[in-house]
Amino acid sequence: MPAERVQQILTAAMVAEAQGVNLPDALCSACAEALPVSGAALALMSSRGPEGLVAVTDDRARTMERLQFSLGEGPCVDASTRGRPVLQPDLRNTAPALWPGFGPAALEAGIEAIFAFPLQVGGIRLGVLDLYRDSAGTLNPHELEKALSYADASTSILLRLQDRQPAGDELPPDLIDRTGNLAEVHEATGMVAVQATVGLAEALLLLRARAFSSERSLLEVAVEVIAKRLRFPPEEGHHE
Repeated sequence: MPAERVQQILTAAMVAEAQGVNLPDALCSACAEALPVSGAALALMSSRGPEGLVAVTDDRARTMERLQFSLGEGPCVDASTRGRPVLQPDLRNTAPALWPGFGPAALEAGIEAIFAFPLQVGGIRLGVLDLYRDSAGTLNPHELEKALSYADASTSILLRLQDRQPAGDELPPDLIDRTGNLAEVHEATGMVAVQATVGLAEALLLLRARAFSSERSLLEVAVEVIAKRLRFPPEEGHHE
């Protein structure tokens, strides 16, 4: 039955695509409608953490993903790192202690519960399917099984979109952050890595730390780096 459900989800998403709806958008919308959640998001992940946003159903879902990308913490980060779902039905009681930066910000945005499902093939991390609720509440066993089917379908869609792209090309258009390109963050990370003589992972941490300490978004700090109004000298990347 799970395999049949996954195929039904994929078939419905492809029918929507044939009618002009973006494939990841179609899946996220269908998932949010099929489950007792307020919205859904599909994000790309790698060993470095969040890499970009593929699809969201609404502004809160977009905020949920951008907070996790900017802060480098949250349910989707943990789900991808651990390779198993992270189910948080009552963020108000658990999130501030688990994620000191993300927790309070998510609650302020009106997000009260999150269910994050890793999308991977073997040890290869592809992304995360994040579901949120604007009120606390769990998924019962039947609903959880259905959410896992949507996660499997999401994995298939990410692989399908990658297969459509000619060899050697960049990410296909459907895997580009269409809600606000994060290319600036990646460019700035490379510049900081050179300036501070550190690896890319540590460079991204430096960017996130500067954004957090200055109470600005990661994108704002990245734009300043690209414009050469902000530099990270080597001593910032090397601590005793």
